[in-house]
Amino acid sequence: MLLHVNTTFAVLLAVFLGLAAAVVAIAKLTSARHPLFAGARAALQLVAVSFLIGSVVQALPLLLCFLLLMYAVAVRTAGRRIVPAPGSSWPWAALPIAAGVLPVVVTLLLTGVLPPRGIALIPVTGILIGGALTATVLAGRRTLDELATRHGEVEAGLALGLTDREARMEVARPAAADALLPGMDQTRTVGLVTLPGAFVGMLLGGASPLQAGAVQLFVLIALLLVQAVATAITLELIARGVLKRPAGPGPDGFVSETTG
Repeated sequence: MLLHVNTTFAVLLAVFLGLAAAVVAIAKLTSARHPLFAGARAALQLVAVSFLIGSVVQALPLLLCFLLLMYAVAVRTAGRRIVPAPGSSWPWAALPIAAGVLPVVVTLLLTGVLPPRGIALIPVTGILIGGALTATVLAGRRTLDELATRHGEVEAGLALGLTDREARMEVARPAAADALLPGMDQTRTVGLVTLPGAFVGMLLGGASPLQAGAVQLFVLIALLLVQAVATAITLELIARGVLKRPAGPGPDGFVSETTG
C-alpha cells in the first residue's frame, strides 16, 4: 500500500486542507471556503464512488450511466467556469469535451487496446475526460479574457476588412495555446519531476516497470491529443461567437467573473 490509511492519515488530510484554506485566505487569492468545500466534496464523492465501482463494473447499463454522469459533470463544470452566468451559452462546453474524448475511446475499444471492461474503461475514460475538462476551461477563460482586454484590436481587425471570426482569432489563438502548456509540461518532465498515478498504480498492481512506463506513456500521448482537440474546438466556438459571456457593462460586452 502506498499510504497507511488510519487515524493519522485522516488528521493529516484535515490539517493539509485547513492550511490550504488559510494560505488562500491570507494571500487573498479567493475565499477560504472554496478549498474547504472542494476538499469535503472530493472526500464524499470518492467514498461514494468507492462503494459504487464494484457494482458498476459488472453491469453494462450501469457502466454506461456512470460514464455519462462523468461526462455531464465535466460539461457543467467547464461550462460554468467559462461562462458563469445562468441561462447563457455554457452548454456548448459539451462539444469540445466530447470531440476530444469520444474518438479516442472508441478507437481504443475498436482496436482492442482498451478492453471493454469497466475496471479498465472507467479510469481511462475518466483521465481523458479530466484532461479535456482542464483544457476546455483554460482555453475558454484565457481566450474570453483576452478578447475582453484587447477589444480594440478586434475592432481594428474588423476595420481592416477581417471577418468577425478572423479578427477574434488573431487575438484569441495565442491565449488559447496556453491551455496546452500543463499537458505538455507534464509529458516533458514525466519520470524526472513526477511519477504520475497510472505508472504508480501499475507498479502497485504488480506490473513490471517497463509495462507501467508503457501504460503511462500511452496515457500522456492520448491526453495530448484529447487536450489539443478540446482546445481547438473551444477556440473555434469562441471565435465564431457561439460560446460567449452575456452582454454586460465591461468591454466587448463581457461581464466580470466570479470564482466558485
